[in-house]
Amino acid sequence: MSKESVLNKQFKEKDVQRLRNLITGKHGDRTLSGIGYTKQEEFHSEGDVWEAQDGRIWTIKDGVKQNITKLDEAKKAVTIPLFCPSCNLLMKKHLDKRFFIQFKRCLDCQVNFETELKLEGLWEQYNDVFIGDNVDNLIKEFEIWFEEELNASNESYITEAGDIETWVGSAKQKMLENKEETIKFLKSLKK
Repeated sequence: MSKESVLNKQFKEKDVQRLRNLITGKHGDRTLSGIGYTKQEEFHSEGDVWEAQDGRIWTIKDGVKQNITKLDEAKKAVTIPLFCPSCNLLMKKHLDKRFFIQFKRCLDCQVNFETELKLEGLWEQYNDVFIGDNVDNLIKEFEIWFEEELNASNESYITEAGDIETWVGSAKQKMLENKEETIKFLKSLKK
C-alpha cells in the first residue's frame, strides 16, 4: 500500500481545512458548513412587549431585554429611589427610607407638607383622616388574625420537654369576649 493512500484515510477534508486555517492565522473560521433549521430572528425596539414561545413576556427597557413577571409590582413597591420624587434631591438620611415607604417622599418634603397644612389650619382634619385610616386597617388585620387563631386547632401542645399536653377549657369563649373589647378600644383611638 502506498503512503499516499494511508494519508488520505487518516485525514479528512475538514482536518486539512482546519490545518490550513491555523497556518494562515484564521483560527476562528469554520471548517464545515452546517445544514439545518435556523431560528428566525425577531427584532424589537425600545418599549416593545412580546410573548416568547415558552409563554414568558419580555420587554426592552433602557436598551436591556427584561422579563416581565408577576412580582414587578411588588418590586416597585419596595424599591426606594435614589432621588426624592417631590424635590429631586438625594435621599440620604436614614429616615428618608421610612418616610418614602409611608408617604412616597423624603423626610424634608413630608415635614414641609405638614408645616403647610398647619399654617393653612388643615392639620387636625388631615391627622384625623390619617389616624382613622390607620386604625381601620389595624381593625381589619386584627379581625383576620382573630379568625385564624379561632379556627386553629389548639387541642394539644408540645412542651419544651417534648411531652404532649391536652388543654381543655373555654378559651374560645374568652377569646370572643375579648375580641369585642379590643375592637371597641381600637375604635376609641379614632377620635
